[in-house]
This record gives sequence, structure tokens and C-alpha cells, in this order.
Amino acid sequence: MTPAQFFKDARTVKTLSGNISYVERGRGPVALFVHGVVLNGRLWRHQLEEFADIRRCIAVDLLTHGRTEIDSSQDVSVTANARMLAEFLDALKIDQVDLVGNDTGGAICQIFAALNPDRVRSITLTNCETHDNWPPEAIKPFIKMVADGGLADTLSGMLNDTNVYRSPEGFGAAYERPQDVSDETIDAYLRPHVRSTQRTRDLERFVLAFDNKHTVSIEPQLRALRTRALIVWGDDDVFFEVKWSQWLENTLQGATRRVVLQGARIFFPEERAKQFNRELGAFWS
Repeated sequence: MTPAQFFKDARTVKTLSGNISYVERGRGPVALFVHGVVLNGRLWRHQLEEFADIRRCIAVDLLTHGRTEIDSSQDVSVTANARMLAEFLDALKIDQVDLVGNDTGGAICQIFAALNPDRVRSITLTNCETHDNWPPEAIKPFIKMVADGGLADTLSGMLNDTNVYRSPEGFGAAYERPQDVSDETIDAYLRPHVRSTQRTRDLERFVLAFDNKHTVSIEPQLRALRTRALIVWGDDDVFFEVKWSQWLENTLQGATRRVVLQGARIFFPEERAKQFNRELGAFWS
């Protein structure tokens, strides 16, 4: 599915946090898919295609990402993004969702679930920020680059030479097979961040707001959560070790299934869509 095909029906809804962009497919109980840093809702294209016959699947673009438009001075932390999800669902008159998160989106899903337990029918977490495990060591050079003012040049460099994105110095470590990531996928992820100087600054603010106090503070509510949970974790991830999937399994009190995908890396919902979809479909059924 090309970016043009994925985004052809993209919509925007107005909330207190801004004009939030999303792509929707299918009918039925709502499943809300939440992506991580630098990406956008297109990460979940294979899930939207697979589950449109049993779920109203919604892939949202986070604050500072994709086609979502926000005010230049507003809070863009992970907690602010969790609040945005609540406002987003209110605007669409959706009461309850099956929540699915990856990377920073997984942290945002945890915060949303902790603060809005009645709105979560189930939660699925893949490799993500958890408790005090972030920012991970592997991303600290990226954060320093952003703090030093290099984000605009770095993004432009990746767009001008997509092999930089695929390299270990870029985002190559996030993929099992970075060589298979298409130029159009890289462009779809990165182009929105250089649409204007302000868009780049917004992403800077998002990255520089990384602080594990947001996930540490919701531990009591997370332990009180009784929602059914699925945890699917790639064990070859340089960002988030498998032990954090065990932490989540031990912390969440609802019926929980944990699956470890051998050799998988953080963006496996894209790379191993069939395998992940089998687990997600079985969990939902």
C-alpha cells in the first residue's frame, strides 16, 4: 500500500490539543493504533488492512507528527499526547477502544489507560518506553543531536539520501531488514517534519520533553488496571530489552498474554505484520 493509497481518506478532527489527523478503516468496535517518535499512523497500514472486517481501525498522528497541526507553544510531552487521545475520542464520540501502541506510542497508551481505565477494552503493547527504562542509551546520541540544533539538517540529509535513514547511524537499528524500507515509506515518515521550520521545532520539543517521570508516576494506576492485555516483544531490540515485557506482564493485573518474537526489532508491526496480526487477531477473538 503506497502512502498515497493509505492517506487518501485521511481526516482531521478539532480538539483542544489541535487539529488531529487520522486514517480510519472498517467497522465494528474501535481499535486505536498509536505510533512512536518520528513516524506516523502509516506504521499501522498492515493492521488497518487486515482488521477492517472486524474493527473500526483508527491510526492517529501524534502531536508534532504526521498531518496533525498544533500550536507552537503547547505541551507535547507523552502525558499531553495521552490527554490528546482522550480529547480525540471525545470529538469522535467514541467511548471505549482496543488500544495498540508501539515505541513512544506504547508509553502514551500506558498513560492513557492508567488515567482512563474505563475507556480501554483491551491494551496491546509492543516494544516501548516502560517505567524508568527511557530514554534508552541507544537514542541518546539522537537526543543530543536534537539538543545541539541539528534536527533540521539531519532530517534533510535522510530525505536527500535515504540510505542514511537505513544506516546504523540513522534508524537502521530499528529494523531487521533496513535495506527493505522503501524510499516512499521514509519520505512519508520524515517529510511532514520538514514541511516548515515550525514543524521541525515542534518535533524538537517532543524529543527534548522525553522524561521517564511520566511513566514512573502512573505505576500505581497501571498496577490497578484490570484490562485484558497482550504484550508482543521483539528480542533483538537495542532500545527496549525483553525484561521490560516481563515487567509489564507482572505489573498489569488483567488477563495478560506475553509473546516474544525471536530476532524481531522495534518496528516489527511493519516488518512482521503477518506474525503480529495473527497474535493480535487471536487476542481480540
